[in-house]
Amino acid sequence: MRVHELAKELGVSSKDLIPRIRKLGCDAKNHMSVVTDDVVTLLRKFSQSSEKSDDPKHKRAARSKEGHSETAAEIAEQEPGQTESQSAMVSAEHEKSAVVGVEEEHAHAVRDEKPAEVLKTAAAKAETTSAGRVVQIRFPITVGDLTKQLNLRVPELIKAFMDVGVFATVNQLLNSEIVMRLSSKLGLTITEAPDEVEQIIQKETEDPAKLKPRPPVVTMMGHVDHGKTSLLDAIRKTKVAATEKGFITQHIGAYGVQIPGKGHVTFLDTPGHEAFTAMRARGANITDVVVLVVAADDGVMPQTVEAVDHAREAGCPIVVAVNKSDLPGANPQKVMLGLQKIGLVPEEWGGKTICVKVSAKTGTGIDHLLEMLLLESEILELKANPDRLAAGTVVEGHLSKGSGPVATVIVQKGTLRIGDVVLCGSFIGRVKSLRNDRGKSVKEAGPSYAVEMSGLNGVADAGETFIAVADEHLARQIAEKRTLEKREREMRGANKHLALEDLYERISKGNFKELKLVIKADVQGSIEALSQSLEKISADKCRIRVIHGGIGGVNESDVMLAAASDAIVIGFHVKADAKAQSLSEKEGVDVRYYQIIYEAVEDVRKAMEGLLEPTYREVTEGKVQIRKIFKSSRAGVIGGGIVSKGKISRQHRVRLLRDNIVIFDGKLASLRRFQDDVREVTEGYECGISLADFNDLQEGDVIESYRVEKIAGVL
Repeated sequence: MRVHELAKELGVSSKDLIPRIRKLGCDAKNHMSVVTDDVVTLLRKFSQSSEKSDDPKHKRAARSKEGHSETAAEIAEQEPGQTESQSAMVSAEHEKSAVVGVEEEHAHAVRDEKPAEVLKTAAAKAETTSAGRVVQIRFPITVGDLTKQLNLRVPELIKAFMDVGVFATVNQLLNSEIVMRLSSKLGLTITEAPDEVEQIIQKETEDPAKLKPRPPVVTMMGHVDHGKTSLLDAIRKTKVAATEKGFITQHIGAYGVQIPGKGHVTFLDTPGHEAFTAMRARGANITDVVVLVVAADDGVMPQTVEAVDHAREAGCPIVVAVNKSDLPGANPQKVMLGLQKIGLVPEEWGGKTICVKVSAKTGTGIDHLLEMLLLESEILELKANPDRLAAGTVVEGHLSKGSGPVATVIVQKGTLRIGDVVLCGSFIGRVKSLRNDRGKSVKEAGPSYAVEMSGLNGVADAGETFIAVADEHLARQIAEKRTLEKREREMRGANKHLALEDLYERISKGNFKELKLVIKADVQGSIEALSQSLEKISADKCRIRVIHGGIGGVNESDVMLAAASDAIVIGFHVKADAKAQSLSEKEGVDVRYYQIIYEAVEDVRKAMEGLLEPTYREVTEGKVQIRKIFKSSRAGVIGGGIVSKGKISRQHRVRLLRDNIVIFDGKLASLRRFQDDVREVTEGYECGISLADFNDLQEGDVIESYRVEKIAGVL
């Protein structure tokens, strides 16, 4: 409160009140000064005690305390008209008042102490009375609700939070970590109350008697333009590819195919394999079988190898569809030879990989491919319980003008029905409509069926899991909790995945047995040499495994694979492109760059032994795209370009990237704006650049300026 407000409440002038406030340790300068809550409380008590002192009974008690005892007769004389019995009663009341007076004198002595000492005494008493108490709290919780749970006043709780370095308001949401910091100060044992819905989910066990066979979920993967979507078109007897821009799949789709007399199969069509990996990165392994599509006239390509690595890491069986087998230039034997080199030995050659020759154009071999898929599903013995609340995974989400947030989902357990309350990550909603892949409305969807669901209050991410719940109120509580946790993770910016600095700590705890690596290099020989060197230093406590190796710069697919597999990305003589860098920061994936093999090997060895030295992180300052080359007899080769990001300065180190491969690393020889030498050029402006001791500039090259930050090694 301000001084003038308190003075008005107490019925005194601000001028008279200010000296009393100063005596209590609060620095009040004028009528607009703010008075703390503890001082306000004390002044109110002073005012109440002064009002009591004007009461005749209070005066008599004070006189009795000073030794002026009064008889019943004297009291009767002061208050005429009373009988003897009444006088006796007044005398007894007088004695009681004397005792009260003594107690009030003790209270005055306490009030004369400094406010801080009084508060310490109160806190000590509170700790004594509440010691050993166990309180169960469901998080997140507001400060106001927490005061009710802990039986404290709001100012007391806010002050306690301030003592531990947390400045909270009454309506602020608190997580468990913040409240736990307060528990020791209050002498309480605070535990998180179990969430009813999550308990039901965890404790729910499938009754084997209710399990029934379910259809397989099949993902189509492979290199660009090898015919994944066209093959799916032939299976579905539709023209999905004809609706896509440029006849290339731009998004992920889930489609159901009913095979006459044999059953249902759900297909996932992905653009490459990014969405497949995005789902695995969120812990959603919904794919049962992977169909690897390889063109017979092209053979095994780099993206084919990546797809195989992704499928192997997910533990999915692979069926190879050799597409375009009807073309004149088709060479299935070449395809099988390429597959054997990457560890997929065809059955025809004595291996275990099923290879089927198909043609999306003529339909040849498609029936045989479907039979092989159903055979694989029989071997896997896929089962689910349809008679329970639904649970599954989001394949993709988007915002529809007519329906609002829409999610394409695959049901994995139970049956999803219209009207069900669905919890999906931090979003909830009641199912308004269900549509199959052909746009037809359906009332329900069983295990392994794909439908388009509307009704959520937000757009869900690919790979997010959803559950149908019976209680909407509890579902909202979980959604609020997840929203808070997500916001805190983003604010902390904490790594979600393994970093090389954390390796020794995980090994020491005994919960880490395998270090997974994704290696990208400029040439194939470097990948093999680095892989062999790293795998040689495997120890008993930690084995090193290279899950993917490829030529070229680090791309988004590499980062997503590392995120899904909790791996570290190593770039040898290459860099990550802009999208991959942004994604690695978002996902918390550790990406490291090396120029010398033994440095990479030594870093991994030191990390395993807990001896990792401080690391150096490169921070990109700016990028210049070279658009024109000029030659000068005096300055040599000059690259004319525009600063596309950040700024470029003469004092920065620079590197020349050509197709994301490092060609040059050094300093600038000159930096010009038109005819003038300049110190720096900012984003959006043109400039002329020449490199020190390097004249092989080409149009399309990217010059990247950077600085190096030193980061202490964390064990």
